[in-house]
Amino acid sequence: MATAPYPFDIDRPESRSVPDPVPVRPSSLAPFRKATFRNLWLASNVSNFGGLVQTVGAGWMMTELTHSPVMVAMVQASNTLPIMLVSLIAGALADNYNRRRIMLGAQTFMLVVSAALAAAAFAGMLTPWLLLAFTFLIGFGMALYNPSWQASVGDIVARSDLPAAVALNSMGFNLMRSVGPAVGGLIVAAGGAAAAFAVNAASYLPLSLSLYLWRPALPERRLPREALGPAVAAGLRYVSMSPVLLRVLFRGFLFGVAAVGLLALLPIVARDMLGGGAFAYGLLLGCFGAGAIGGAVSGARLRDRFANETIVRAGFLGFGAALVGLSLSRDLWISGLLLLPAGASWVLSLSLFNVSVQLSTPRWVVGRALSLYQTCTFGGMATGSFLWGHVAGRAGLAEALWAAAAVLVLGALVGLRLPLPNFGTDDLAPLGRFVEPRLGVDLRARSGPIVITVEYDIAPEDVTAFLAAMTERRRIRIRDGARQWVLLRDLERPTVWAESYHVATWAEYLRHHERRTMADAEVSDRLLALHRGAGKPRVRRMIERQTVPRRDDLPLKPDDMV
Repeated sequence: MATAPYPFDIDRPESRSVPDPVPVRPSSLAPFRKATFRNLWLASNVSNFGGLVQTVGAGWMMTELTHSPVMVAMVQASNTLPIMLVSLIAGALADNYNRRRIMLGAQTFMLVVSAALAAAAFAGMLTPWLLLAFTFLIGFGMALYNPSWQASVGDIVARSDLPAAVALNSMGFNLMRSVGPAVGGLIVAAGGAAAAFAVNAASYLPLSLSLYLWRPALPERRLPREALGPAVAAGLRYVSMSPVLLRVLFRGFLFGVAAVGLLALLPIVARDMLGGGAFAYGLLLGCFGAGAIGGAVSGARLRDRFANETIVRAGFLGFGAALVGLSLSRDLWISGLLLLPAGASWVLSLSLFNVSVQLSTPRWVVGRALSLYQTCTFGGMATGSFLWGHVAGRAGLAEALWAAAAVLVLGALVGLRLPLPNFGTDDLAPLGRFVEPRLGVDLRARSGPIVITVEYDIAPEDVTAFLAAMTERRRIRIRDGARQWVLLRDLERPTVWAESYHVATWAEYLRHHERRTMADAEVSDRLLALHRGAGKPRVRRMIERQTVPRRDDLPLKPDDMV
């Protein structure tokens, strides 16, 4: 047992600093001052261009291989389903391993798969299910790449520039969306889908080279790396104990389910409603991308004038109105105009969700939080692609678009009860108040379980305030890895209260305190102010053992207790 008379894990209020708020209107181009961000942004857009050309090729080739609306919609689902399935694992890898190496490996994998897809298309070997298999593998590579890239953005640019960086990434993607699909339609019309697949394979080269040349500064790691299973569990636990993140994830899921109906069914809209070909499909996607660029450019100004929930609610309703209009239109140009507000609504809503996750999450778990956001959003898209394809096949294309619009209206109404909060000014930097104690027992990093108790002396008139603070303390403790948290009251000395919790190992106990943020200090300060005892609350750190001697005359060895 190791006991300290005064609490090395009680936060010291004199260390507290005032969090720096996110500036109201940072420059929308400020992230470009960083050469690393600029180079990766340019290379990413080349890769995005190739991916969009590939999307046109895959979507149109499926319409040639089959007339089933379900199979056509499944092309979109096969791209998004891997993100739902493996994104959380990819987020755990992004938080615990070298993100640059993960991104480089993912890009190399997608290059190889895309080259194989192009070869199979040129050889005339593709079937509907083989095409879906290739697009699934490309989506798997993106699922591995995205959490590391999005988490790296917060390391490359300043926190105040993060909203602008996310908006620039969205703008860059949608800039490519405004030209890539139209060019993709021309490539498919001139050289077939195989040529589009070959262009995509070549587009991975600039980004792979940029990642190879990038040499990021890696943070020093004091503690052993988390194992994959516990790392995934820690990400799930953190998000489940963060009300703001849960709200964002749920709204992202609703938007993904409904809004993807447009992208999933757009090839059939171009073919059956508008009587067009691959070029018409590419032109419609280009209009959608142009609208998205407008949304990205106007995002900062809109965030200054309106609350985040107002913008998101308008995004839900604007996208729904575009779907209704698209179901009624039989003219290519009218349909293209309707896709402009749909694109703007798409990027405004998704970029707000993304930034909300990043600004509400400390760096140690940001990859996992982003991966869970992607799991919910893209899982919704995979579900929606499958759902709207079935509705279109059974009830009709217009009816499927109407049904998707109805879900978007529902998503806007949900905002009345679960509004998206504005960007907070909480400082999520590590608190840094914890001082590792000197122990009287020779512990190893894997030694455990560790049991912690913290004793407080609380006056009767302060019990209500103390319990309110302890409710928040419980959430923070469990969020950061504590188990079996309980609050105890001494029956003989009723002013004495103790919180008790377990952690699996000594390393996990140290990691638990590394995860405390500056924003959490307020709760610790409230508890210290309520404590009436002499000195600070008493902390006891004990290792749990249930070992007993086999015979009464065999004493325990010291090592048996470690």
